[in-house]
Parts: sequence; structure tokens; C-alpha cells
Amino acid sequence: MADAILTVNHLNKSYRHQPVLRDVSFECAQGHIVGLVGANGAGKTTIMKAVLGLIKADGDIRITGTTMQFDHHPILTVVGALIEYPSSYPYMSGWDNLRLFADGLDAQARISTVVSALNMSSYIHQKARHYSLGMKQKLGVALAFLNKPQLVILDEPMNGLDPQGTKELRDFILKEKQAGVTFLISSHILSELQKLADDLVVIDHGRIIKKTTMTALLATTDHFLVITTDHDGQAKTILTTAGYQVVAGPIVKVHLAPADQVADVLSVLTSHGIAVTDVQHADADLESTILKLLAVTSA
Repeated sequence: MADAILTVNHLNKSYRHQPVLRDVSFECAQGHIVGLVGANGAGKTTIMKAVLGLIKADGDIRITGTTMQFDHHPILTVVGALIEYPSSYPYMSGWDNLRLFADGLDAQARISTVVSALNMSSYIHQKARHYSLGMKQKLGVALAFLNKPQLVILDEPMNGLDPQGTKELRDFILKEKQAGVTFLISSHILSELQKLADDLVVIDHGRIIKKTTMTALLATTDHFLVITTDHDGQAKTILTTAGYQVVAGPIVKVHLAPADQVADVLSVLTSHGIAVTDVQHADADLESTILKLLAVTSA
């Protein structure tokens, strides 16, 4: 990938002879949001720590073409990161925490921009020790964006955020992406990752089991037909008897196989005197797709 900002090749890591990462290789293209997905303990945070030079690992890691080394990594001046829990100086205000790490003559302007974008103005001058979990999370995210990074690595960035805070962060990430910033994001909130990620790296027990785009992965998901009728209970029985897979639940939701035609499904119902009042298409979401993929690989 010619425009890769981050390249990870054959990354391996063990703790006490127990393999944690196994031959991990992937790339992050410039201006892309890459989602790192897997169960707890799969190795996502370990990958991020290795990329940032926080832990030793075997393999080759390059950021903007420069090889990362555990004991020498000046290239991190172009990287912003939030790994695990955000840290701050509790007896300093949020603003002073940001000012402490801001570089350059336009530091004040950049602090103001990120504070405004994340809607932190009402509490940014309070001491950080009084912050809620969500406030601390926003402060950690603000620190990651502070010095105009080319690459931002975020580990569970939505932790502790309410719906409004989540939307503000999502909008900010998408805006930075449009400006050319590259992201590597790990999140267990897959519904949010679905709204953000261009590419996906799925990891299980330290191995990458899938590298794909969000569009390509969702194109392989299950498709359903949600039908409203005048007798839903009867409709379910009729469709099941006809050989269709009906999803359990209060609504009439039919799994639509590639060979199934919508007209045929509806015809089965109308031929039995069931009146169809509404028909909608629905696709499986990212969460169900990833769970299905993990289940297949672990079987």
C-alpha cells in the first residue's frame, strides 16, 4: 500500500513464553479509519502498545516509512494516542493539562479548537480530579489530537461517554479524517465503529483472521425481510411451513437467502389469505457479523 501511514509486519509478542501476538501484519492507509476488532484479550491493546513503542515486540513497525524502535522513537511526534485509561494531573485544570503538552506558537488556538469541538468549555478550567469518567475520557482524547498528529491511535475512545459525547467525538474524528488524519481505533461498541471505520482488522487469540473493508464485510452479511401483516402469528407459521427461516421474536422477520425472491415470499402469504401491509429490508449489523465470524474461526 503506497500511501500507508502505518505498516505492521510479522509482529509477534509473548509473555512468559505464552504467545499473545502471532505474526500480525496490516497497514493503515492515509486518511483512513481502521477498526481493530476482537474479543477482550485478543491482543488489540498489545498491538497498539507495540506500535507506540511502549512494549518490546518482534517484527517490523513503520510510521510514515520510519522504523519504530522500543528505545528510540522520535517519529511519535506525528502520532497522537489514547491507550486504556486516560491519565492527567489531577490537581491541574483540564486546560492546564492540555497546555502542558501543547507545542508550537499556535498552542492556545489549537487547545481552544479541540475544547470547543468536544464541548468541554463548561468544565475545562476545573481541576481534573473533579472530572467524571466521561470528562476524563474527553480530556484524554483532546490530548491525543493536540499537536496535529498524522496518525491517531485510540483504544476504546467511547468509554464513559454519554450519547451526546459519543456523537461529538464521532463527528470530530470524521472531520479530522477528512483533513487527512489516519486512525487506528479499537472499540467494543461496534455500532459506533460501523459508523466510522473504512477498513477492519479482526483479531482472535493474537492472530488476524480477517482484513477487509467495512463495505465488503457488510456486503456479505445476512439479509432479512421484515413484514407487517394483519395476522403476524399465522404469517410466521405459514412461512415456516413453506421452508423459510423465520427469526424468533414478536415481528415477522424472514431470513432472505440469495436464491429467495421477495415476490415469492409475499405470494406465499397472500395465497393463504394473509394481507401484507408493509415490507422492509434489513441487514445484519457489524456486531452480529463479527460474532458470526469469530464463532466460525473458533469452531
